[in-house]
Amino acid sequence: MSTPDTNESRARALVDAVNAAAGAGSAPVGVLTPLTGPGDPVAGELIVRGACLGVEYLRTNGIADLTLVVQNDQYSAAQEGMQRSAVAGLAKLAMVDEVVAVVGQWHLRTAEHVTKTAELLGVPIFVENGHNTITARQRRTLFRTYFSIADRVPMIVDFLAEQKLTRLGIIAPDTVFGATMAGTLQAVATAAGFEILRLDFPQETTTDVRDELRQIKAFQPDVLINCGVVRTNYMVIKQATELGILPDTQMLVMFPFPMRSEDYWKLAGAAGNHVVWPATAYRPSWQGLTPIGQWFTQAYLDAYGSFPPDNALNAFTDITVIGQALASSAAAEPEALVQSLEHGTFDTWRGPVSFERGPEHWHHSPPQFMLMQYQQVGQGFDDATVIYPEDVRTGDYVGPR
Repeated sequence: MSTPDTNESRARALVDAVNAAAGAGSAPVGVLTPLTGPGDPVAGELIVRGACLGVEYLRTNGIADLTLVVQNDQYSAAQEGMQRSAVAGLAKLAMVDEVVAVVGQWHLRTAEHVTKTAELLGVPIFVENGHNTITARQRRTLFRTYFSIADRVPMIVDFLAEQKLTRLGIIAPDTVFGATMAGTLQAVATAAGFEILRLDFPQETTTDVRDELRQIKAFQPDVLINCGVVRTNYMVIKQATELGILPDTQMLVMFPFPMRSEDYWKLAGAAGNHVVWPATAYRPSWQGLTPIGQWFTQAYLDAYGSFPPDNALNAFTDITVIGQALASSAAAEPEALVQSLEHGTFDTWRGPVSFERGPEHWHHSPPQFMLMQYQQVGQGFDDATVIYPEDVRTGDYVGPR
């Protein structure tokens, strides 16, 4: 009987292939990520792709030899919830597989529980999400190379104020990401004198937000803030279009799913034009890619026929940072690796990265970020306009009307 073609089966096949080339004594690194529902298995598969290419880069350049141990953090989520499933996966990786580090945490709703457990078990962990407070807890074993919600919201509010778009209709699911994003935006925008209507809905059970959107339409916002996550992000767009909110109202989405441009235009349609989203500088036309970044983008293009999305990039970055740290570590074990991570400087796609114990960015080295906009239906994300901040702007903001 053939194996079903799923996100998980493809991810595991990639890991098996990369592990087949491992030498004796290779260091085990865990990849704890969603590979089935109710999480986001597409993101999980992309994270595994990035991690596998990271291992290949380290071997090709004689830096380190790693073996990946993949764990679906949604394995038992249907029975006992996402948090318990993810924590159990972390415990297995640390205590049974005895990994030296873990990467791959994508969902904010599991990341807090998983990183707390990693701290208790003493295993270094890199997260691939923008959880607002996770690094501020100053856990010794937690590291991040991605930007947080708290990093991006002030920039968003400054941009909206510059454009005099100060009446916001916010719709958000009750996930950790949705609630944190909406709450942070509401607090910062309110302090800046904005008028706000915020409406929340249950992520898992909601299939219709038309009543909430009707209230937002009656509010006559300058901007529709779509905090939807997987599934509900496009549900909001579709139903806002049905009700006539889109395309005439500016829409701002709070994580960079429009960067998957083929999926975006297929699911959002023409009403998704003029969308604005926060993103990093990373894309094909960006001239700042270092040699390691160029290696990764070309290797991904050769393997998968497209430019790699940022979640694959983040996993690649974290794996290669771990490999570089292991190369200078006193031993291939968690405590020695933490020491190397804290004291080293590491080559990444955007230049050197180190992990300081700073008050705002404890063990957290975020990339530069900006706001992008599609200004023509069907654009690829490399053609999107960077509209903010001024020092990286490639074109002016264009409103939908």
